[in-house]
Amino acid sequence: MGFFDRLSRLVRANANAAVSSMEDPSKILDQSVADMQADLVKLRQAVALAIASQKRLTSQAEQAAAQSKTWYERAELALKKGEESLAREALTRRKTFQETATSLTAQVQAQDGQVESLKKSLVALEGKIAEAKTKKDMLKARAQAAKAQQQLQSAVGSIGTNSAMAAFERMEEKVEALEATGQAAAELAGTDLESQFAALESGGGVDDDLEALRAQLKGGPEAVALPASESSEAVKPVQVEEVDAELEDLKRSIDKL
Repeated sequence: MGFFDRLSRLVRANANAAVSSMEDPSKILDQSVADMQADLVKLRQAVALAIASQKRLTSQAEQAAAQSKTWYERAELALKKGEESLAREALTRRKTFQETATSLTAQVQAQDGQVESLKKSLVALEGKIAEAKTKKDMLKARAQAAKAQQQLQSAVGSIGTNSAMAAFERMEEKVEALEATGQAAAELAGTDLESQFAALESGGGVDDDLEALRAQLKGGPEAVALPASESSEAVKPVQVEEVDAELEDLKRSIDKL
């Protein structure tokens, strides 16, 4: 393939693409119907001319046939009068008109076929135009609906890339992140508070024991009597020094908690 052939094809392709992009379905449909109407007018004119020509040929054929009959009658008259040469001349004229009438009649018959064909084409074109007008309104409505749908899809598709919508979505995500952070902080604070109260509650038993020991120690300087055991056996009195030592051990244990 030559360079100029490729260049020519490229130019035609680009031209066709440009024309296609500029086409408006509504305008093209209106123009198509208008073109068919113009063709209908031309076809009607052609049918009218064909019919007029047919009538003219028919009239000429009838006139030729009439002249042929007239010259035949004249030939008879001349022959009756003994004018044989005149009769011969009349028959010659009669033959000429007869041949003309025959030729014109053949043309009229041929013209009949052409006129009938043109009439059928005219009726068919009128039907197509009527159908095209009906379809035109429907196609224009469909084209408008398709265009509106395309515009809607373009609008919906552009929402995702719209800067305002993107900023709105970013702020929404930021608010959700802040809410999640605040909720996590609240949960952590609640957990710490609960652990503090749990420590206080668990330490209450030790403090109670300590207070009980202090109260018992205040009862006497020498010894503190412990509760009787289930065997009701006598318990050896506890020395104060031993109690003080145990108290110190308890304090150190509490401090370590």
